[in-house]
Amino acid sequence: MNIHSETINSGCGLSLDNYRLVCGVDEAGRGPLAGPVFAACVILDPDHKIDGLVDSKKINEKKRDSLTVTIKKYSRAWAIASASVAEIDQLNILQASLLAMKRAVESLSLAPDIVLIDGNQSPQLNYPVHTVIKGDSLIPEISAASILAKTARDAEMCALHQRFPFYGFDQHKGYPTRQHIAALRKYGITVVHRRTFSPVRILEMQ
Repeated sequence: MNIHSETINSGCGLSLDNYRLVCGVDEAGRGPLAGPVFAACVILDPDHKIDGLVDSKKINEKKRDSLTVTIKKYSRAWAIASASVAEIDQLNILQASLLAMKRAVESLSLAPDIVLIDGNQSPQLNYPVHTVIKGDSLIPEISAASILAKTARDAEMCALHQRFPFYGFDQHKGYPTRQHIAALRKYGITVVHRRTFSPVRILEMQ
């Protein structure tokens, strides 16, 4: 169970001076209709400041890819994990996201002194935990985690595009775009689609 958990609203101060190993955690892929959900965690090295760490959604793909290389090279520790489509359909997307976060944190090569998680929900961890609303824009460690999670999931969706080329996963990454919905109606539901998500579930019932 969490040793301590508290939600920090955006704009509220959070002193991290007493913590040496600060771990930021974020997920990617809660909204898509297909593919796994990913989570990443990062412990930055204060001796290697990384410029440009912001919410992954606020930077383009080229910048995310460049930062991913830098984060992996200069962080004290990082880890990426996922929860499968089957787990998403079995548990629901929130619980699957928390499971991916838990897997990521538990696979770190260093034990963090505190874990900061984007949002207001956290998995059960054996570390002090703070959830931080809009943390991906406020906490560099969470920003770094959001970038790793996003690039890892995008790479997975591009790989799935090779298996299912008619759906455009390399373009929309599984999100419910007009192109994706049209492909679902034309070619049907695949094993990588989330059958409990409303647009997929409705099409399956037709």
